Amino acid sequence: MDWNTILISTGTLGGIGAAAAALLAGASRVLRVEEDPRIEQVTEALPGANCGGCGFPGCAGFAEAVVAGKADPTLCAPGGAAIAQTIGDILGITVEAKQRQVARLRCQGSKDRAVVRVTYDGMTSCKAVSLLVPLGTKKCAQACEGLGDCVAVCVFDAIRMGDDGLPVVDEQACTGCGKCVTECPKSVLILHPYDEKLSVGCGNQVAPKLVRKVCEVGCLHCRVCVRTCPYDALQWEGNLPKRIDGKCKMCGLCVEACKTQVLHFASGFEVDPQAKEQAKRLLAERKAAEAAKKAAQRTKPKETKDPASAPVGGEPS
Repeated sequence: MDWNTILISTGTLGGIGAAAAALLAGASRVLRVEEDPRIEQVTEALPGANCGGCGFPGCAGFAEAVVAGKADPTLCAPGGAAIAQTIGDILGITVEAKQRQVARLRCQGSKDRAVVRVTYDGMTSCKAVSLLVPLGTKKCAQACEGLGDCVAVCVFDAIRMGDDGLPVVDEQACTGCGKCVTECPKSVLILHPYDEKLSVGCGNQVAPKLVRKVCEVGCLHCRVCVRTCPYDALQWEGNLPKRIDGKCKMCGLCVEACKTQVLHFASGFEVDPQAKEQAKRLLAERKAAEAAKKAAQRTKPKETKDPASAPVGGEPS
């Protein structure tokens, strides 16, 4: 064994390693990019879900954007108001908390209520169905396909498929990130203010006379709900009732008036009896005022022209 060769080889390799290490250390100092320490602080404050609901690639991407002033601190839905306030404290800015939102379903066309027009036997995916059958498998083109794309994309386990073939949202677990809303090809899931308990559970655009033929629980487009509300909290838009945020007193009169129960309250919510009675009084007063106005118009004497004022012998020259 030639020890000289071994020692020379070891020394040479060690020298090359030391030189490379020194070179890399120097390069790291020269080429180093200074990072704002607040980015790491914001990243650590975030929940780490990496859901992408904020529109940025993960929590780290959001942290960089918010520190650079390119993102609103309130965009982190899973973190909610508490995380937004923490980010504001780190950045030294005032953050206005946004109202909490959750995903809610606007379709009640379950497999035993909505009429099926096409039998689908293929990949278990709502998007796949939409590509193969653009109008969907049910006669209502806006109906939920019930194949669970929304469930698969939810990283918070806030959605499950019910026995009726429709998604069920756990509002306590839902963070309002919006991934299920984006994923749904039929747009049957929408983000809805959590505190606003009244929901419109249908999105059909079917002609009124055909609704009953495609779905047992579809909106009939009768507008009774709009006329029933004494607070004008519902307006007719896009052929469907739309709730006006902040106006609804959750009295329940529109829910009772809706024949197909398209309007309904979030699970667990109970109407305040006093709020309901007050709404009934207001509605009765409105109807009485409208009836009195119509009666006055009917009894108002018709205006008659004075014969003496009419021209004699045709038009005056």
